[in-house]
Amino acid sequence: MKPIRYMHLDVFAASPGGGNHLGVVTDAAGWSDGQMQRYARWTDLVETTFLLPPSDPKASYKVRIFTPQKEIAFAGHPSVGSAHAVLECGIAAPKDGLLWQECGAGVLPIRVEGSGPRRTLLLHSPAARVVKTGLHAHPLLAATLDSIDLGRLQPALVDGGRRWWLAECASEASLRAWEPDHSAIGALAVASGSMGLCAFARSSHPDYQLVVRAFPSGVGIVEDPASGAANGLIAAYLLHAEPDGPLARGYSVSQGREMGHDALLIAHIADGNIWIGGHTNTVIDGNLLWNLA
Repeated sequence: MKPIRYMHLDVFAASPGGGNHLGVVTDAAGWSDGQMQRYARWTDLVETTFLLPPSDPKASYKVRIFTPQKEIAFAGHPSVGSAHAVLECGIAAPKDGLLWQECGAGVLPIRVEGSGPRRTLLLHSPAARVVKTGLHAHPLLAATLDSIDLGRLQPALVDGGRRWWLAECASEASLRAWEPDHSAIGALAVASGSMGLCAFARSSHPDYQLVVRAFPSGVGIVEDPASGAANGLIAAYLLHAEPDGPLARGYSVSQGREMGHDALLIAHIADGNIWIGGHTNTVIDGNLLWNLA
């Protein structure tokens, strides 16, 4: 068995251990689809990524993203974490401050700001569109949100890379204390072909302006501690609904505290472009000994 460098990362962490887990196989050349899926099933992480040489000449590298059940085209924290691994391993260097990631959703830019422990990586979110709005946009939506007071914006189904139901809640305190009906969220996700429900609330805290909780029941996850793609859709919806609002140029997000994490995500918005990112910590950096047979 040829040793392969393997990294276990803490993505979007506000404090050590506060972010979202990610496993990265840094050289998956020669791995088959089935071998990648088998290893992702074994790690049992929300996502495991596999780095490969790019097939598109514009790209700096290629990444394939697997949940324990299946391969997915795109996700936020696996993209940011994989870019961190690429830089740490010297696989590619940024050009004009950008890495270009090839994945199932195309070739996407990742902005590199700073270096070392203070480095921030921001992923350019795919274009998003608001599909439906209103509490009665789906027959199952009102009952799913019945136990929480809603905020100023109408609930919405937003599509862009991933598809999520978004709901603004009346206060940070109520969102943090909410005990949603996960079976109802799961039924809504299945019926609408979405990831599930992502709820958010505005905050007056000096370190963040939005609190987010994501419930991706559509892929069998109860709650996600740090959601890059979902936060990109929230930013797109805020820009659509409040183009001159206080959050239309960017903000910071607290996520994951309700499940023992402490994630901080950054949303930069300029000229209609949305970048979502944060810091990544390397927790484990070693050799992977894995039988591909």
